[in-house]
Amino acid sequence: MRRLFSVTTVLPLLLLGACTAEAKSTDTPAPFAACTALTGSAAATPNALPDLELPCFTGKERVTLRSLRGPAVINLWASWCEPCRRELPVMQQLADTAGDRLTVLGVDTGDGREAGASFAADKGVTMPTLFDEDKKLVNAVGGINLPVTVFLDAAGKTYVNLLPLDAAKLVAMVKEHTGVAVTL
Repeated sequence: MRRLFSVTTVLPLLLLGACTAEAKSTDTPAPFAACTALTGSAAATPNALPDLELPCFTGKERVTLRSLRGPAVINLWASWCEPCRRELPVMQQLADTAGDRLTVLGVDTGDGREAGASFAADKGVTMPTLFDEDKKLVNAVGGINLPVTVFLDAAGKTYVNLLPLDAAKLVAMVKEHTGVAVTL
């Protein structure tokens, strides 16, 4: 006698098998620099950044935003954000040009790790980057859309820019809000 199985009998078994199957890793290696330089001692002057701690994209370090020292530029981006796709390489240029005079930090926001790593690798982005899948920082600074750029001066004062930046505008805003002169 041939036995027929109903969908209600077979479907749960298939789903259970899918849930317990070993996942194959296809993760793109993170192209970003480590965050170790960002996780040093607490800031001499408290800054006005939100009281959040975010994981470094590349490892187990966690960065407390209030402990960052200025001058700094923090760029919130995502791989799915079209303006971010144009702006992020300009931020990397800033990181390459500014050297030790300015900390340039990315925050992959509301994105998947694989998508963020793949996009950044394609664009040659290597600056230290935090991972904020839950959009905690963008919500805390009042951002609605990405990209968002936060400028932090040496005294701990912040300025939040809610619009995409090109190289000329970024250079002007870095000078105005951090006091650091750069050319791109």
